[in-house]
Amino acid sequence: MPEEGLQWLDRAELLTYEEMLRLSRVLVSLGIEKIRITGGEPFVRKGMMGFVASLSQIGGLRQISITTNGVLTAPLVPELKKLGIQSVNLSLDTLDRNRFFAITHRDEFVNVTNTLDQLVKYGIGVKINAVVMDGKNTQDILPLAELTKDMPVDVRFIEEMPFNGRNDDFKGLNWDHLRILQTLQQKYPDLQKITDPASSTAYHYKVPGHKGNLGIIAAYTRSFCGSCNRIRITPQGKLKTCLYGHGELDVRALLRSAADDTALLQAFTHAVHKKPKDGWDAEAKRNSGSSSIHESMAMIGG
Repeated sequence: MPEEGLQWLDRAELLTYEEMLRLSRVLVSLGIEKIRITGGEPFVRKGMMGFVASLSQIGGLRQISITTNGVLTAPLVPELKKLGIQSVNLSLDTLDRNRFFAITHRDEFVNVTNTLDQLVKYGIGVKINAVVMDGKNTQDILPLAELTKDMPVDVRFIEEMPFNGRNDDFKGLNWDHLRILQTLQQKYPDLQKITDPASSTAYHYKVPGHKGNLGIIAAYTRSFCGSCNRIRITPQGKLKTCLYGHGELDVRALLRSAADDTALLQAFTHAVHKKPKDGWDAEAKRNSGSSSIHESMAMIGG
């Protein structure tokens, strides 16, 4: 979260739950089988659990996943389990409470670790997402990795991306996926590469004897782009076929016009067929426009 906070939008600028459900039904009819609700903390929005319940009733949708910072999630874990949530990504960049406050500007470390404990207790799959930031938390790589020894969790280290709202905040990458891997190999010389699932954005590894796994996501160097099969809808209803690109389609405008489901299907099909070949291509096209400034991930959805 930026230290100065965010400019909050009027509710009318956000997709309603009804619009998101209609959109989800259309996308499932196109073959989408998995929907992820992202944060920050999705549950800061009133009525989110009711939306998750409605989403779970869509025929053909095989998996609902959630990405959360864990601030409000712990008390909701039993209900999430009942709704069939099988996987939660938990953002946790450090295991040190002081560094946590310095990074997030919130004293919520205890709530986040409580969420982790509840997810493990109820048998929901957990992927811990840690963004590796030079000068802020590189000393946490090995302590976070050590969580996989006794906990059935995946810890994934993510290259930092230039999504801080202003390009001049990002001075380049000192900690790429290769340096992260070398750091892990120095601690765990018997670290094993394991099979990456189809269309995975992470490289997966296993320390023999550990209950959980490790992963590295090359989010900045973008070496996974050739197999990426994800699309994203921002809270304001912009379709992004790549995080590094512009919003390719104003879904909110379509939903609030007289467009029927067939028109939505056609618009999505057209936009996805124009998906850039990789993140570098998407960024180049973005920078050729009126602005090269990246939106903050707090605006896009983590």
